[in-house]
Amino acid sequence: MTLFVKYDFDKLCTAFLKEHLNALDISYTINSINEVEISEELPEHKQEFLEDAFKKYGIEIITNQKSNLVERIKSSIDKMLRDNSKSASKLSTYLSENLNYSYTHLSTVFSESTYTSIENYAILRKVDIVKEYLCNTDLTLTEIAFQLNYSSVAHLSGQFKKVTGLTPTTFQHIMINKKKYELKVG
Repeated sequence: MTLFVKYDFDKLCTAFLKEHLNALDISYTINSINEVEISEELPEHKQEFLEDAFKKYGIEIITNQKSNLVERIKSSIDKMLRDNSKSASKLSTYLSENLNYSYTHLSTVFSESTYTSIENYAILRKVDIVKEYLCNTDLTLTEIAFQLNYSSVAHLSGQFKKVTGLTPTTFQHIMINKKKYELKVG
């Protein structure tokens, strides 16, 4: 038997963080899934325990400021793309206002650390979200284009094909056939 599972990554991470921080009786505020504000100085044994517990799940506590800023940029882009009220904002303005740095600084730090531009990362994330919508919803390409603030379905399709090598419709058919095959075999 094969189970197909859909999960909310934000809820999963938030629950994980709460569980481990509460177990150590640490006072905290979760600002985003990538940022937790601890209201006290952690004793070394608690910090080591957290690091060990997080490592088991592939989570790393980032101490490098540039790496931290890159993760905050990525998180902000994801938040912007998933929030329809913010998706119409200009990316550079949104990031500058949200992170309180000039876009030039953010762009420089991001490209030095990831070897790609913020704009390219945002396009890749948009295509990932399009894939997610195509596989997990009944939204039309027009509705997806509108939700992700594409100027047209043609723009969405062109960007999707450039990144994946497939049209959105071809991708969707492949994924439907894959699920049918897995159900048949499983």
